[in-house]
Formats: sequence, C-alpha cells, structure tokens
Amino acid sequence: MKRSPFRKTALLILPLIGCLVLSACLAVANALADETIKMSTTTSTRDSGLLEYLLPEFTKDTGITVQYMAKGTGAAIRDGSDGNVDVIFVHDPAREKKFVADGFGTQRYEVMHNDFVLVGPASDPAGTKKLDGGKNILGSLKAIAQKQVVFVSRGDDSGTHAKELALWKASGVPLTKTVQKVMKAGKEAEVTFEAPTGAWYLSIGQGMGKTLQMAEEKMGYALSDRGTFIQQKFGKTPPTSLEILVEGDKDLYNPYGVIPVNPAKHPHAKVDAATKFAKWLVSKKGQALIANYKLQGKQLFFPDAIPDAK
Repeated sequence: MKRSPFRKTALLILPLIGCLVLSACLAVANALADETIKMSTTTSTRDSGLLEYLLPEFTKDTGITVQYMAKGTGAAIRDGSDGNVDVIFVHDPAREKKFVADGFGTQRYEVMHNDFVLVGPASDPAGTKKLDGGKNILGSLKAIAQKQVVFVSRGDDSGTHAKELALWKASGVPLTKTVQKVMKAGKEAEVTFEAPTGAWYLSIGQGMGKTLQMAEEKMGYALSDRGTFIQQKFGKTPPTSLEILVEGDKDLYNPYGVIPVNPAKHPHAKVDAATKFAKWLVSKKGQALIANYKLQGKQLFFPDAIPDAK
C-alpha cells in the first residue's frame, strides 16, 4: 500500500514542529533564568553581609538575579517612587506605608527586624551605661547633650537617621531646623531636619560604616543598627574599638519591609519577578535563612513573617 503524500509530508513536518517547540521552550527557560530585577535597599542589609548570604539562594531557587544599590532608606524609597528599581527593601515603616498608600508600591511584606544600639567608647564619658543598666536610650541622649560629648549622626535621610531624629525628639533635647545635603535621584539636594545643634553634634551625610569610623576617631557616640555594628566589630580588620553601651530598650526596635514597585505607576517595573522575591523572603525557606544568619555566633536579624522559623 502506498503512503499518501499528506502522510509523507506529516512525517517530515512533525519532527520539525517538535524541534521548534523544544527550541521555544528552551528559549523561554533561558529567558527566565536570565531575568534580572533591580533593588534599592538600605546600607545595613549590605554592610551586615545579609545580601551576599541571601541573594545567591534566591537565584538558585528561581533563576532570577537581583542587582542592588545600597543607600539610605530615604534615597531607596525615592528610587522606587521614581521608577528606577523594581523593588525596595528598607527599614522605615512610616515611610514604607506612605509609599504604598501613595500608589508607588503594591504591598509591604514584613520581613524581619533587628534593633538599634547606642555605641561609643568603652570609657562612656556621658555615663550612659549607668542609666537603667544601659537600657535607657532617651535618658542617654539627654546625658550626651548635657555633657556635650561628641555624637556622630549619619545625617543622610536614611532609616537609621530618621530613627535617631525621632529619638532626639522624644528625649526632649532642644532641636533646631538643620539643612543637610543628601543624594536624591543621583543628584545632591538639600533636606531640612530638626536636630540638635552645637559643635558636639556632627551630622556627616554618610552611611553607617563611615559614621562608625568617625565616631571611633572622635571618641564619640553613634546610633547603629545591630547587624552592621556586629559586622564592623567582628567581621572587619582591624575591628572598631567602639562598644555597645545602650541596648534592649523598646524604643530601639528596627523592622524591615520589602515592597514591589507598582506597575500602575511605572509600567516597566518587573512586578512579577519582584513579587516572587518578596514572597521568597517571607517564605519558610527565606525566613529560616534569615533566622540562621549569624556572625561570630550572634544572630543579626530575626524573622517577622514566620517568627519561629528555623
């Protein structure tokens, strides 16, 4: 029996179609594997070493690469507002919630927390450790101001800077409007804050690492997130000589959130991949990785989405 011309043609075409389908599938797979999102984040997630620990695991699980820029939280939020990134990972809940309320973010995911600590020279010239066993941050700031011992402020509109200013305000120390130059959208701009004044109060417009370095040089005090300070104390050569003097006060709590940028505001934002990143951070695996990240046996961050993650 002769085969029909149609059947012969089909036998020739089917393998070709199979190859085309396979090629298309591989192309899609490669495209997904090569997908990259941009993130703006606070310097503490970088300086603590957390990102170098987390991001390769996320890429391994999803094929998505995260390119990040570390800067003050204020600048990171502005990156999201301007559509320069696909996701932000920061620590200033009030500004984060406003970012979402204003339509720039799709949703805030509570990821983790650490805490702030007041650090300074072991000699503790302001006597902060004597106040409630080193657990009274507002009283300690008052003592520093009264004795006019050097205090080095980041002064960079970061989450840490915002927290510091809020603590000064709560302490009752007199504040005056101060103009500080910060980076906005890659350009230098002036921002007005209410802060202490005097030769003892140094607002330097720098990140956490530089702030700790200057505090050490001046034998003064600084407010730091615990993770970055531990990295500077135990993961740097030579280590900083500063010591944690005040910790454990409820006013020093420091929560972090991750927010995908809303494509309704910026259509080019890669919201699907950014949301995968956010959900991965709050997943069982992401939370366990955060819980188990330690330096010199010290836990740097504590998961919030799944507090008992291990």
